[in-house]
Amino acid sequence: MYKGNSRTKRPGFRSNNSSHSRSGGFHAGRSGRSNSRGPKGQRIDPARFINKAPAVTEAPAPKPVIQHAFVDFNVDARLQANIVAKGYVTPTPIQDATIPHILRGSDIVGIANTGTGKTAAFLIPLIEKTLKDKKESVLIVVPTRELALQIEEELRGFAKGLGLFGATCVGGASIGRQISDLRHHNNFIIGTPGRLKDLIERGHLKLEKFRSIVLDEADRMLDMGFINDMRFMMSRMPKERHTLFFSATLSPEIERLISDFLNNPVFVSVKTKETPTSVDQDVVEVRGKDKLDVLHDLLIQEGFDKVLVFGRTKHGVEKLTKKLIERGFKAESIHGNKTQGGRIRALDLFKRDHVQVLVATDVAARGLDIAGVSHVINYDIPATYDDYVHRIGRTGRGDKKGKALTFVE
Repeated sequence: MYKGNSRTKRPGFRSNNSSHSRSGGFHAGRSGRSNSRGPKGQRIDPARFINKAPAVTEAPAPKPVIQHAFVDFNVDARLQANIVAKGYVTPTPIQDATIPHILRGSDIVGIANTGTGKTAAFLIPLIEKTLKDKKESVLIVVPTRELALQIEEELRGFAKGLGLFGATCVGGASIGRQISDLRHHNNFIIGTPGRLKDLIERGHLKLEKFRSIVLDEADRMLDMGFINDMRFMMSRMPKERHTLFFSATLSPEIERLISDFLNNPVFVSVKTKETPTSVDQDVVEVRGKDKLDVLHDLLIQEGFDKVLVFGRTKHGVEKLTKKLIERGFKAESIHGNKTQGGRIRALDLFKRDHVQVLVATDVAARGLDIAGVSHVINYDIPATYDDYVHRIGRTGRGDKKGKALTFVE
């Protein structure tokens, strides 16, 4: 069980009150008994929140053999230059295994842990596809607006100077601006199911011309109740299409979607285990203690430099954030009641290390790629173990180590 220290220092992070705006379009030791029930009533054994990352002295687990370097992929020289400019040299296993198949036009089912580089795995070959035919249109469907904006940002870097256009269509942003963006030809449309369906039903987005589609975080979209919206969109696309399907899990429901949506797909799985070995997981006993004091004592310790704290409800997250600010911490919040601009600003400040703590509901648990998160703290027990897996996946990304702590009573 994780032990906290007494309050010995105050947090000393620089403040930054600048905001960040973006448009809709773009141009290129464990306790005994414990009450660990999530809000859905599912009891999660606290032992599942404890998993020590291997010590550096242990022999590392065998890594998948990488067959390619990025320079080996047969793509446009300008795209290669952008890949180099972004610092990409050696592909991750999911990139190495899928990019050649996507370049050949094969349908793909990619099963991989979070934080394994799925975004570049589909963006790079799809950009190459649009460069060969500027009339090509690609639809990328994701469960949350944060993930949509993250993919847009990645796309900007890979497609810089290539003359490609696109629009991002998500809820919480001006639909009028998005309708305006859709009046022009877009090589890429990135969006969330609800907003995309709305635009289709209004007649502003016609899927007959889209011959490529990416369903990213498909398991999350299923969990969030978007199955009918997904089927609605797929029914309006040409039967002859290129479909890329990415998921962290392969449940019977996901297998049915694959059977319905894809044509003779190539299956690629680089998933290792439920939780990454790069994340050191432990519990913090809070029974009989003030949870806020326990959190405070953790946040003032050395090494808690960039901390993502998960709460259960929107109201609870906002209340906790205000209390942390009152105690002198640089903190921001992200939840469904915040405006899109407010959410973007909070994420940007956290990404740029202008705040130490980002307090979030599970809206931030999937898909977000925030570099250098030192700790994930589950202030409230997650609803399901699957939610726990995705929460702690925000740390220990790439070749970095991370720590996840879960408060239990």
